[in-house]
Amino acid sequence: MSEQTSNSCKNCGTRSKLHYCPACGQRISVYKVTFKETFEDLADALFTVNAPLIITLKLLIINPGKLFTSYLEGQRRKYYKPVAFFLLTTLVYLLIRSLIGINVFENSSIVVQDSAETGGMLTKGREFMLLNINNLLFFFVFTLAIVTKLFFYSKQSLAEYLAVSFYLVGMYTIIVTLNLFLVKYIDPQFQPLAIPLMGIYFLYAILSFFKKPVFIIIFKGIVLYFLALMSYAMLAFGLSVLIVYLNLV
Repeated sequence: MSEQTSNSCKNCGTRSKLHYCPACGQRISVYKVTFKETFEDLADALFTVNAPLIITLKLLIINPGKLFTSYLEGQRRKYYKPVAFFLLTTLVYLLIRSLIGINVFENSSIVVQDSAETGGMLTKGREFMLLNINNLLFFFVFTLAIVTKLFFYSKQSLAEYLAVSFYLVGMYTIIVTLNLFLVKYIDPQFQPLAIPLMGIYFLYAILSFFKKPVFIIIFKGIVLYFLALMSYAMLAFGLSVLIVYLNLV
């Protein structure tokens, strides 16, 4: 293999003596895919100080508005992608829930008024929704984005609010994951805590995003969070009933 080939990026062809390509960012020394390389890339992406995930989590905690603004203005490579962040937090939630052996919704106080005419369909739909609530969180992303767009119509596009919502619901998943430990090891009464905590975080996030006027942002935030949550719950329940019905037909 010639020196030129060995110093050329296999992704874009740019020649460089650096470890990473200055044009596209790919590692120069790329050959066959190996298990070692795969796990090294995973560790590098998740745990290094300058990794996008670490930077993204840090900003989501201390200044979510800065993250949203920077990402929407074009700083894509610097941060963990919104959809990937949402999927990663969901995966972590499922893993931890499985490891500690708990479903935070299994003793839910959510009740439905069923009847003989429905043949228990509503109750079965409720059970399906609670069992698959983590899979249905995807719909919360959309209801949150749509309602936010309605309340802040002139600020950003629906697609931009959708990206922001993936980050926000990813944080909600983290809150729910942490709440699993409270429910499991301290008191089951902590079960509903995640929803108001997410509400507080949501207000904090949009205040740092929209800046001012504070009173109007807080009022809109409370109303839209409630509407987005209720819309998500109705959509998830309706879809669950439909799925149960189709499976019984």
